[in-house]
Amino acid sequence: MYKIPGHHHISMITKDAQINNQFYQNILGLRRVKKTVNQDDPSMYHLFYGDLTGSAGTELTFFEMPMVGRTYRGTNAITRIGLLVPSFESLVYWKNRFESMNVKHDEITKYVGRDALHFEDTEGLRMVLINNNSEYIPEYWSAWEDSSVEEGHRILGMGPVEITVRHLGKIAKTLQEMFGYFEVSRSDTEAIYQSVEGQSFGEIVIKQQDGEREKPGRGSIHHLAIRVNNDEELQYWDEIVKKRGFHSSGIVDRFYFKSLYFRESNGILFEIATDGPGFTVDSTVEELGKILDLPPFLEERRTEIEAKLAPID
Repeated sequence: MYKIPGHHHISMITKDAQINNQFYQNILGLRRVKKTVNQDDPSMYHLFYGDLTGSAGTELTFFEMPMVGRTYRGTNAITRIGLLVPSFESLVYWKNRFESMNVKHDEITKYVGRDALHFEDTEGLRMVLINNNSEYIPEYWSAWEDSSVEEGHRILGMGPVEITVRHLGKIAKTLQEMFGYFEVSRSDTEAIYQSVEGQSFGEIVIKQQDGEREKPGRGSIHHLAIRVNNDEELQYWDEIVKKRGFHSSGIVDRFYFKSLYFRESNGILFEIATDGPGFTVDSTVEELGKILDLPPFLEERRTEIEAKLAPID
């Protein structure tokens, strides 16, 4: 049986790509590693932020939907993103940075047993900075040296991802029995699972909550993608997903990676995505994210696509 080595990326909805771009590059100090479009609807931007090359496990991605409304929070949704920072001193640095930049945030507290700082972006997307406390991170994560954030306090990559559901037991079975996640802790209303035992970069926090299903809008999370190493492993998981009775999208070639999609029993959308070929398949490292990149099957429509997109810095 193959193992899931961690998160791949997480995808959200934004109403305004320009404001989104300003927040994630200039405030969070992430690199925009790919400016492209939603391959299923190329009238909308798809922006990717991460480390130097957008390594798997560091990617935050956004679909721009200018007509989208607000998010009505509820259950059966992915509800919070954890981002790892090097130390407790980093949390103090970020608290001061958020205060100076008028970013909505709380006091330094604890989250799933670790020092943490909760905050929101300009559209209410809920995130939390977590003290990695010198714990291991994937060796291929590579810092972006041109970040506006001080070197010792930069965001390392994704940490725990929080999912809120009506039926904790159902998603717990999917993570444990199908994907082989380790159960770190579990109560009647909360459970923590890790794809790599003892490591937070593949951690999922499940919270049980009754009530209305979340109505997605700006600042909501669309799906979580988890990693596989290559095409062979992706084919294996496609077969496993189907055997468990879930509907699989089948393998989709996204040019920068291959992936498949399925919804578990609470309706949470998961993507399973390969590490490669990566964002340098059509760009040098130095030029990542600077121009509109299109996969080959959309290149012949470039003029039409660019005409419908508002320029962003």
